[in-house]
Parts: sequence; structure tokens; C-alpha cells
Amino acid sequence: PFKLLGILDVENIPCARDSVLYGSLGSVVAGLGHFLLTSRIRRSCDVGVGGFIVVTLGCWFHCRYNYAKLRIQERMAREGIKNKILYESTHLDPEKKPAAAAPEQS
Repeated sequence: PFKLLGILDVENIPCARDSVLYGSLGSVVAGLGHFLLTSRIRRSCDVGVGGFIVVTLGCWFHCRYNYAKLRIQERMAREGIKNKILYESTHLDPEKKPAAAAPEQS
């Protein structure tokens, strides 16, 4: 497995791989863009590191939010399927329509 800095297992942590890849691309774009505009090498390296941090964290939080939302939807679907199987053909089945009362004759 690939470990970033020896601690972050990028292969098994959801969203880690994409976040690091996008962060690297953001670092190159920010640093190179700043260098082309200002021709200051040290400041461009600082901007590149800042770009890496900002883009990585932005992608990480966006991906983890969507991942958590998907997990909640999956859990709700599993519970719905379990309830459907559990209550099917019983009086608690929400799809079962109650029998209409016979009209009174006078």
C-alpha cells in the first residue's frame, strides 16, 4: 500500500487519493502561475505550498461530505428494504390498502 509521509494510507482511506492528486495539481498551478506573474521564486514556492493545502483540504471536505451523504442514503435504503420485507403482507404494510367499509342500507 502507498503511504503518504509514512502515516496516511492513501489507498484505503476514501477521498484521500483524489484529494492529494488535486492538491498536487493545485500546487503546481498556483506556484507556476505566481512565478509567471511575479518572477519571485521563494514566494512562488510558498504560494505553491499554500495552494496544495487549500486545494487538498477543499477537495477532502467536499468529498467527505458527499461520502457521508451517500452513506446516510444507503443506510436509509437498507432500513427501508428491511422494513418492506418485515412488514410485507401484514396489517402494518403501508402499501396495503384498508378494506372499504360496506355502505349502510336503509
